[in-house]
Amino acid sequence: MSETSAQRHLWIGVDTGGTFTDLVVFDSDLSAFAYLKVPTSSDDPSRAILDGVAQLLGDADSRGGEVAFLSHGTTLGTNALLEGRLPQTGMITTRGFRDVLEIARQRRPHLFNLRMPKSDPIAPRNSRIEVTERLSEVGAVVQALAVVEVEEAITELKSQGCESVAICLLHSYANPQHEQQVRAMIEAQWPQVYVCTSNEVLCEMREFERFATTVVNASLLPVMDRYLDHLERGLREREVAVEPRIMQSNGGAVAPLSVRQLPVNTFFSGPAAGVIGAARLGRRSNSPDLITFDMGGTSTDVCLIDDGEPAMHNERQIAGLPVRIRTIDIHTVGAGGGSIAWVDAGGLLKVGPRSAGAVPGPAAYDRGGVEPTVTDANLVLGRLAPSDLLGGRMHCSIEHAAAAVDRVAAPLGLDRLSAAAGIVQIVNVNMMGALRVVSVERGQDPRDFALLAFGGAGPLHGVEVAQQLGIKRVIIPGHPGLLSALGLLEADARTDLSLTRIVEAKAESLPALTEGLRELAQRSAAWLVQEGLRDANAVVERVIDMRYLGQSFEIGIAHSTESLHGPDLAALVEHFHTQHEALNGYASREHPVEVVTLRCAVVVPRGLSAALAARQTAAPHRSVHHPRAMAQREVWFESTGLVDTPVYDRTALAPGARFEGPAIVAQMDATSLIPPGYEVYVNEFAHLVVESSDG
Repeated sequence: MSETSAQRHLWIGVDTGGTFTDLVVFDSDLSAFAYLKVPTSSDDPSRAILDGVAQLLGDADSRGGEVAFLSHGTTLGTNALLEGRLPQTGMITTRGFRDVLEIARQRRPHLFNLRMPKSDPIAPRNSRIEVTERLSEVGAVVQALAVVEVEEAITELKSQGCESVAICLLHSYANPQHEQQVRAMIEAQWPQVYVCTSNEVLCEMREFERFATTVVNASLLPVMDRYLDHLERGLREREVAVEPRIMQSNGGAVAPLSVRQLPVNTFFSGPAAGVIGAARLGRRSNSPDLITFDMGGTSTDVCLIDDGEPAMHNERQIAGLPVRIRTIDIHTVGAGGGSIAWVDAGGLLKVGPRSAGAVPGPAAYDRGGVEPTVTDANLVLGRLAPSDLLGGRMHCSIEHAAAAVDRVAAPLGLDRLSAAAGIVQIVNVNMMGALRVVSVERGQDPRDFALLAFGGAGPLHGVEVAQQLGIKRVIIPGHPGLLSALGLLEADARTDLSLTRIVEAKAESLPALTEGLRELAQRSAAWLVQEGLRDANAVVERVIDMRYLGQSFEIGIAHSTESLHGPDLAALVEHFHTQHEALNGYASREHPVEVVTLRCAVVVPRGLSAALAARQTAAPHRSVHHPRAMAQREVWFESTGLVDTPVYDRTALAPGARFEGPAIVAQMDATSLIPPGYEVYVNEFAHLVVESSDG
């Protein structure tokens, strides 16, 4: 078969998790999906991806040349930072500012624990080299760059064996001249080293946040480059000619070159894909207000979606460091199927955050794990059966699970069943706390939202967690264990750009603001060219961060055009007053308003979204019917203890099916638990809708 673009019709989404790698392929010719889950290869995540892609193509009797699109979500950057597996990283900075990373904001991680160490600054002090130079806050050269000192710094960092270098100079957001000069010298004298500048990574004020984000990015440059090189080479060997697209934390999928330049943007790559998939699912099924509950093998990720739009954030703490990037507001806790249960020094049962991961995995996987995990507890309680995982392709040992649970039951003086129940109850409380963070602590009532439970373990715990928060409706999608991979197929291309311009919001500042907006437009156009995208398809969203003069926090105000005129600025100021009053209870209209940062998001919709929407339309209405269970087994519930429970085959549940809890719904990618007191119906989109019987 000729491998012309007209014959490419396979769209593949791949999400690498801590325990499993999920793959989905959409055949646009047949308008059909195929699904696959394989264990994650922790030593080299690309191996599981490449093997999974090869298996999908083989099962479909297809060739790599038929792949039109491949999108990938990865936790590589997050894991490298959290585990400290980073190359030696150096930093060149303005004289007097080498200790910014350690001084930070002079806040201790824990107020009352004086022995709690601060976060590792990544670039050690002896690898942070100062050079003489100085710019003012408006970018004027106060002191020229000392070229000789830069040469000495390069020689020193080279002698230390640094693999990457971050260039972090004062006020470079206002003028990148000195940083660009240092970069040019490094590239000329030391071409093999990885290098980035703070102006490229985060063109905003606040030295600590900008320096920290840039150093994190620099440390990930070699990690991501080597990974992508291996992945791209492996895809070519399998005749996949298209460039893979990589999911970013902002919910957009981009070409490898963008990720090689800014790997810091991939920290929430996999979880972001799940949120994107959930948001599209909610909009299509008339459920735009959701709290996502994505429970996997190592962690649980939650996010609030209001009126179809996920909440967004401009800064996140990663390994104790402030990483200032645009990201979907996802809150993560160390609670997953592989979370390890243990007894602390005070004799109390704890669960997580340490995880058994993919290797050795839960004790039940029979791969050398002996410590009890949430998965082992669910097996002991009958909530999982030994043949449930991967549709029976991965058999679990109930004997090993029981022996693992006994390791915590004995010191606690509990029987095996009570210990397993305690493990599940504790992990549920931990995850309930995460849901409170994105709802109650953000001023939202969780009872106004439906819980969308997905991930490999989300449907197993979702209803009980929702019950603790008073959420009355839980939605479980058709393929909950693969929703993140499905979300990767629908991710638009997106970039978020920013530029600090600190000026008072008055007519005299219009030229500076217009110049800044035009610079963002030029950077947007350059990004579109780099991604190979057309300007005509781009949707541009602009925001201007504003504050009262003297404040230390800003409020983002939406702005629609590339230039600003007097009436536009007056309208923005009035909107700021209104927003400030809504958020803080007061407005000071007589007080001067200051513009701080200009922001621009460029979004290019993917053509696949329309095809998927057509494929995932509502099924014709069917009459209510009560399905027949395929099996019965004893399952433990808090309200009943062990009780004989029907087990339903998810593939046999057509729209219109209704049944009551207690029940188990089994499928290849997840197991759904329906406690007593809940009713289930299968809606026209084939989602399980679980509601409390008492309304």
